[in-house]
Amino acid sequence: MPASEAKLRANAKYDKNHYDNINFRVLKGEKENIVAHVNKHDGSLNKFFNRAISETMERDKEKEE
Repeated sequence: MPASEAKLRANAKYDKNHYDNINFRVLKGEKENIVAHVNKHDGSLNKFFNRAISETMERDKEKEE
C-alpha cells in the first residue's frame, strides 16, 4: 500500500529538519562498482558513504596529531 500524501509530507518535513543533503558525481561506470560493493558488504549506500567519510576523517585527524 503506497504512503498517503500526509505521510509523504511528514517525512519530507522531518528530513528537511534533520538532514543535510550532499550531492556528488562519480566517473561513468563507478556507480555500478560502488553499488556492487555495497550490496556485497553493507546493503545501504547511505551507510557506506557515511562510514567511508567518518573513517577517512578519523584517519586524517590522526595524521594531524
